[in-house]
Parts: sequence; structure tokens; C-alpha cells
Amino acid sequence: MFNDLYKDSQDIKSYVTPLNLSQSAMVKMAKSVTFSTSSSASNLSSHPSFTSLASFNSLPASPLNQHFSQSMMEEALESAESIIKKWDPNSQSYRKIISLFRHSRKQAKEFIGCVRDLRRAMHFLVSQDSKSDKLVLAQNLMQIGMSMLEKEFFQILSSNRDHLDPDSASGQSTISSNSEFEVYMEYDEDDDDDDDELKKAGESISQVEKASALVMSDLKVIAETMISCGYGKECIKSYKLIRKSIVDEGLHLLGIEKVKNSQFHKMDWGVLEVMIKNWIKAANIGVTTLFKGEKLLCDHVFSASLTIGQSCFNQIAKEAGLNLFMLPELVAHKEKKQHHHERIFKLMDLYAAISDLWPDIEMIFSFDSLASVKTRVLSTLKKLKDSIHTCLKEFETTIHKDSSKELSPEGGVYKLTRTTMSFISSLSEYSRVLSEILTEHPLKTNTRLLESYFTAPILEDEHVNNHACSVHLAWLILVFLCKLDTKAESYNDVSLSYIFLVNNLQFVVDTVRSSQLKNLLGDDWVTKHEVKLKSYAEKYEKAAWTNVLVSLPGKKSTKLSPEEATTCFKRFHSAFAGAYLKQSSCVIADAKLRDELKVSIARKLVPEYRVFYEKYLPMLRQDRNIEMLVCFKPDNLENYLSGLFHGTPMLSGSSHSAASASLSSPSCFSIRCVKH
Repeated sequence: MFNDLYKDSQDIKSYVTPLNLSQSAMVKMAKSVTFSTSSSASNLSSHPSFTSLASFNSLPASPLNQHFSQSMMEEALESAESIIKKWDPNSQSYRKIISLFRHSRKQAKEFIGCVRDLRRAMHFLVSQDSKSDKLVLAQNLMQIGMSMLEKEFFQILSSNRDHLDPDSASGQSTISSNSEFEVYMEYDEDDDDDDDELKKAGESISQVEKASALVMSDLKVIAETMISCGYGKECIKSYKLIRKSIVDEGLHLLGIEKVKNSQFHKMDWGVLEVMIKNWIKAANIGVTTLFKGEKLLCDHVFSASLTIGQSCFNQIAKEAGLNLFMLPELVAHKEKKQHHHERIFKLMDLYAAISDLWPDIEMIFSFDSLASVKTRVLSTLKKLKDSIHTCLKEFETTIHKDSSKELSPEGGVYKLTRTTMSFISSLSEYSRVLSEILTEHPLKTNTRLLESYFTAPILEDEHVNNHACSVHLAWLILVFLCKLDTKAESYNDVSLSYIFLVNNLQFVVDTVRSSQLKNLLGDDWVTKHEVKLKSYAEKYEKAAWTNVLVSLPGKKSTKLSPEEATTCFKRFHSAFAGAYLKQSSCVIADAKLRDELKVSIARKLVPEYRVFYEKYLPMLRQDRNIEMLVCFKPDNLENYLSGLFHGTPMLSGSSHSAASASLSSPSCFSIRCVKH
């Protein structure tokens, strides 16, 4: 026992008055050795750390001894014998009270003051007369006092779990070592009633906070007293036993359990997604409340000794801390059997959650003895970064390798377009995480192409650096647009290829405009691709409707003969019927784009036809087959054009199949048009 307590004492400062090494050693001997009337001197002198008791008599008087006279020593012994023996189970005056501190705070304060005075008296006796019977008496009283305080310490810890929960401890983080809550425990201060003690807490503090503060102060004053008297080991043992169980129970209630590697790697990713979601919530509470509150409580109770506080918290929190961060470590190292889109977002959720908690983790687990917890966290963050970057590379590779031929026959939005842009827009919500990761993994391929294609916008917030994320997402969209160009070549009809490009580029632009991507890519990107979209639309019009336009003679042509006019009407009807039949099966998903394109076609086609119609129709009125020759009025033409891009021909009075059959024959088509 002596060796253990002597080791503890090297890290302990006196609560009352600083002592030099020799005096501290003497006090340690005086209270650590089991005294008997016949062997007290031999027990002390036999310890190898000291030469002889006689040498203590030659020590110069310390400031402590100068202020502690013989009469004060005797008075302290007399008072201690009277007060401490009341709490000795073997004494006739023993008071059968469960808790001294709960029974009477005034008597508890008196007891603490008595023990501290007894400690000073023992210092005085060791320095003045180490063979005194009074030293034996003092040692016996000290052992009774320490036994009582150890019991009180355990009872306070175990019976005040509600007042020592992490939230309460966190709420008391501003209490200083000279707090008003502790004044009532100073044995050399004037006595105050319990009501006066609580008034000093301040009216702004709730009753729960008051109770928590008082309990924390009780523990602190007992711990400081026991440590200063060389009984720190007994105090620490009780503290670690109870508080570790509370931390472990707290993690259990949060759903944090140990998972075996063999079990983990058999889990389906869907199960892991739920576990990750629950872990993120639990980790936030675990770090910011459970561990943080526990450290504040530990620092407060053992503020007299940094070393003891560190040792306590290490044994309470180390295993629990490692257990808390086991799941993300396993997830980060999990073998990839799923596609990127099933993994990357939960990986980024984990990375963001741990990164946000890192300042608290670094503060809470700051001791060297807890370095393994921080090492696990940093290792997990590094592995998560690598896994996320790998997922991004796999996503790009998936775009390159896509070989699907299942294109929409009407040129609509491609399934790959929806899934790809959904994925990329979701990535944009993690711009902070991605920027941290991609800054370490900049793009290395086709940088010249990318630079000519994209310039990252300058953000107004100078503290936010999303450049790496902006560049990478722009690159992924460029890779996908190149894939769309390749897919468009699969259509046999050029006009349908451009419908496909129009639809899909419009979807890409709309997705960018309506998501976080717009902030990352900037207005210039949107403007540039709107220009590209307009170019595709113009190329579609040229490919689909040029033959119809060139079938008309034009405004500057010479006057046609009736035969030439008849031929021109037939040519126009045939060209329009063929174009309409083909284009009416096309779809443009965006209503605004659909209307704009129809208006653009009508502006080019209808005025030209109106001029031709009004100029040559009178010439052919005498022809018996005029209804077969001239089936469209200009207004009829506009009506047909207004029905484009819905996927079906807009011919009233017939089914789609009948309309298609009718349009396949220009003469039959002419008859139908005259009727309607």
C-alpha cells in the first residue's frame, strides 16, 4: 500500500499549502504505514526511501509548521477524535446515518475541515516527534476518516446518477475551481446555512443545475481531501468503477454495440445504410454529450491533479471511444461488392459527420494515453476519403463503358440521363466534403479539354473553396455529354438524333439550374449550354423541315404557270405529309422548349406557304380536282404544326393507326385535309 500511495503522491499538489519533497514523504509515511503501539517506529524506519526518523528532527521548520503550533496540533487532534469517531462503526458514539453529506451539509463541512486539520497535525507531529503516541492516534483517526470519505464518495456517485448525467456535467462546464458552489465546503470559511449556499448559486440557475453543481462540488472536495491525504487510489477506484459503467451503458442505449468482422462483412448494404444512419445520430450525442460531459466531470472532480484526472478518464473512456468508432472503420474498409451509387452517399455522410465532430474528438481525447482513439478516427477519415474518390472514378468509368442500345424511339429523355444527372446533382449537395477530398486528388486527364470547356465561378464567400468540386462535377457532365453525342449517332434519322440531343441537353441544363450545381458551375456554364441547346434545335429544324421549305417556289421566283403551280402544290403536300408523319411521332418533354420549337417552325413555314397559297390558288379554281390538289389552308397548316412533339399525329376523326395510313398516301391525305 505504501509503495502505491507514494507513487500517487508525486503527482499531487497539496490542497491547503504546498509542501517540499521531504515533508510530503514524511506525511506519506505517517498515514500509509499501519501503526501499532510497539512497532510504529520500526515500520517507518524500515522503508528504503528514507534513512532514519531521526533525520526528520533536523529539518528546518517549514512555513506550515511555523503556523501550526503545539496547541493547535493538540486542538486539531482533540477535535478530530470527537468528530471522526462519531462516524466509526466500531465506536459507541457511531451514528447510524446512511450518508453524512445528505444528512447534514454543515456536519459534512465540519468533517472535511477536521480531516484537513488532522492532516496538518500529522505533518507537525512527524516533523517534531515521530515517535509520539499522538501520531499513532492521528493515523488511526485518519484511516477512519478516509474510510468514511471513501464510502461517501461511492454513495454520492451511485445515488446521484441523474444529477451527474452528461447533460448536467456539460451544463456545469463554466464552474471554476473557485466557484461559489464550493465555498460552502471550505472548512476555514464562516458557516452558512443550506439556504444561503443555494442562494449563492444565482437565481438564473435551475433547481436541477443547482443540485448537479452541489453534487459535483461534493465529489470534488472529497476527492481533493483524499488525494491530499494520500488516499487517492481508493477514491479513483470507486470513481472509475461507477463512471465507466455509466459511459458503457450510455453507448448501449445509443445503440452502439461491438460488431465482429465476420458478421459485418456478411451484412447486406441495405442493412448497413440503416446502421450508418443510426450511428451518425448516436455518434453526435455520444461525442458532444456523453464523452464531453464525462470529461468535464472528471476534470472538475480531479482538478487537484491533472495526472489523476487523465488516468481516470483514460480508463473510463478509452475502450468506449474505440467501440464508438468501430463501425465507420469497418464501413471504410468494407469490400466493395455494390455499385458506386449505392455506397458513396453514405460514405460521405460518415465522413462529414466525423469531420464535424473532429474538433470535439481532438479536445476530449487529447491525452497521449487516448491517442489510439484519435488514430482510429484519422485512419477512418483517410480510408473514407480513398473510398469516396474510388467511387467517383468508378462512376466515370461506368459512363464511358455504357453500351446500352435501348434508346427512346421518339427521341425522348434517355434513362441514363436521368440516373446520371440525379447522381451528379446529389453529389453537389456534398460540395464541402468533395472539395476536401478532390483537392488531394485533382484531375489528371484531358485538362486542356476541360479548361477550354469550363471555368469555375468565383464564389462570393471567400471562406468557401469549392473549386475542386466544381471542376470535377463539370468534368463528369462533360464526359456524359460526350456519351450522349455517341448515343445520338445510333438513330438512323438525323432529325431524330437532334431531337434526342435537344431533349437530353435540356434535361441536363434544367437539372443544373434547379440544384446546387448552378452555384458550383456558374451562370456562364448555363448560358453556354443554352446556346448549345439552341444550336441543336436549329439543326433539327434544318434536318427535318428543309425539304418542305424548298418545295415552295419562294417569294423571288418568276410567276409559275398553272401546270407548274399544280406541280408545286403536289410537291409541297407530299413533303409536308412525309415530314409531319415522321416528326409527329417525336416527343419533346419540356413544354416551353416544345412550344418554342413549334413556333419557330411555323414562322419559317406558314408565311411562305401563305404567300404561295394566296398567289396561285385563284389560278387553279377552275380545276375540277382542286380539292385533291390543294388540301391545306394556311390556318390548317398551323393547326397541324401545333400538334407536333406529343408523340402522336394530331388528326381529328381517326385513330393514330388510321392517320398514319392516311398520311402514307399524299393524295388520300389531301382529301382528308380538305374535309377538315
